[in-house]
Amino acid sequence: GLSERVDSTIGAGTVLMPFGGKYQQTPPQAMAHLVSTDKGHTDAISFMSWGGNPHIAEKSPYHGAYLAVVESLSKLIATGASYEDVYLTFQEYFLKPAKDPKRWGQPLAALLGAFKAQTDLGIAAIGGKDSMSGTFENIDVPPTLVSFAVTTGTTDEVISPEFKAAGHRVVLLEPKYDAYGLPDAISLIENISKVSKLMREGKAKAVYTPTYGGVAEGLVKMSIGNRIGFSIAENIDNETLFGYRYGSFIIELSGAARVGKTLGRTKARCELSRGEEKIPLDELQKIYENKLESVYACNITAPKRPVRTLSYDGKFDAIRSTISDARPKVLIPVFPGTNCEYDTAKAFEDAGAKADIFVIRNNSASEVAYSAEEFARRMRDSRIVFIPGGFSGGDEPDGSGKFITAFFRNERIREEVENLLGARDGLMGGICNGFQALVKLGLVPFGKIVDTDRSCPTLTYNDIGRHQSRIVQVRVASNKSPWLGEVRVGDVFNVPISHGEGRFVCPSKLLRELAANGQIMTQYVDLSGKATMDIHFNPNGSACAVEGILSPDGRVFGKMGHSERKGDGLYQNVPGNYDMKLFESAVKYFK
Repeated sequence: GLSERVDSTIGAGTVLMPFGGKYQQTPPQAMAHLVSTDKGHTDAISFMSWGGNPHIAEKSPYHGAYLAVVESLSKLIATGASYEDVYLTFQEYFLKPAKDPKRWGQPLAALLGAFKAQTDLGIAAIGGKDSMSGTFENIDVPPTLVSFAVTTGTTDEVISPEFKAAGHRVVLLEPKYDAYGLPDAISLIENISKVSKLMREGKAKAVYTPTYGGVAEGLVKMSIGNRIGFSIAENIDNETLFGYRYGSFIIELSGAARVGKTLGRTKARCELSRGEEKIPLDELQKIYENKLESVYACNITAPKRPVRTLSYDGKFDAIRSTISDARPKVLIPVFPGTNCEYDTAKAFEDAGAKADIFVIRNNSASEVAYSAEEFARRMRDSRIVFIPGGFSGGDEPDGSGKFITAFFRNERIREEVENLLGARDGLMGGICNGFQALVKLGLVPFGKIVDTDRSCPTLTYNDIGRHQSRIVQVRVASNKSPWLGEVRVGDVFNVPISHGEGRFVCPSKLLRELAANGQIMTQYVDLSGKATMDIHFNPNGSACAVEGILSPDGRVFGKMGHSERKGDGLYQNVPGNYDMKLFESAVKYFK
């Protein structure tokens, strides 16, 4: 519930989603993100992870700091990063030492532990931030040193921790530990080499390094993403399951590989078991999630009403434009709060269009007037107008798309919209914030700018009462649009969503008319491809599970999901088809 309040896919560079597997429940242990490029594409990524256990640090700042370094490094390795060229940075927070030598000993012990880990492992810290003010009256913070590990790599090196299939052997690869409970550095480095080799050979399908909750925590989290159960070998004792195992690796193997100690096997039944003891994954997941469910809700009850899965497969006139253009120009307005213009422009450029990003200036009335005149002028030689997503007006209450709507109601711009759609066979589209604006303008579903009222559809607050960011599945419900020229009715796609006001509401009579006329473009669907009101698949509670709608002739579309956030190597821990070919279809329309 907390992570979904943050846009996790902005910039179209997210290699690992915050939660993975087809049920999006397994958290990766490190960040993996594409290096940003304005033009062109890259497979270069940055990795980052962290380590730190306050309970260990409270007992021994030296151990806490040493193991923080080990944990951050191990998380990088478990995610596919290479050991070479890893660097560290530390975040430190200690009590106010005053003139007490014992209190000064806490930060000194932590720094010695971190320094020892660096020299043992051959990894340097290149900066950090510290504070020694963690005291209020007689209350002290625990001695804290959090290690952040960073490096670079490529998208093909990334591996995610959710179990991939039933029937796989899972092993625990442990380093040697010294008399003080710290991993032996030589042994750890040897194991890192073994893990990396298994990954590069394709034999390690999932890897997790045990942290605060030990091996047991790792097995649960690896299981719930794809709801693949696990049978623990009967010779595995509770100390192995629940004790600290910093620097160890849980590895899901495919095929034979003589490495580590066998923990057990993955299985199709959704449970964790050891001998006759069995715990359903659903029970474990409830315990895992419910601790903060009352604060950061993510499992609200959805209405039980049935939803019809729609299929419109009729003929329509706007298959090709009457005007040919080898490289159609796309005008992309940028309003205050817009944040998807670069992703949108890149998607169009990749499809063969020419993108023209135009920033709407609003510092004064004269600047707004200038922007309106210039935008209207640029529309005259554009084939497509596309309103990208963002948070126009800061998404103030009932504010989604307000400024955008007012701008497009300017007389000159309104005339050019009518000319684009009525006389020049042009196209318009909008995603997220852009969809909200198109609905409030009436361009969808009516195909023209109208004065909307309570009888018109709109987009309002999500049922869950907060922002939602995750991957959802949408099904193509109609082919009645040149934007859908490269897909078929019934095709299902994954799409990132990020919005707080995405719930489509519409009078029942009009909703039936839209469905009959093929104007419902896409619907939110569950894993079986059926339209649903379940909050885990329909993230906002949209009527009839509507994700996108069309104008009567299909040349204007609006949808909530960010179909422009696509590219090679993205979202590797949530598999699916992310390319609806919207932008390619639009360009082909003018060929």
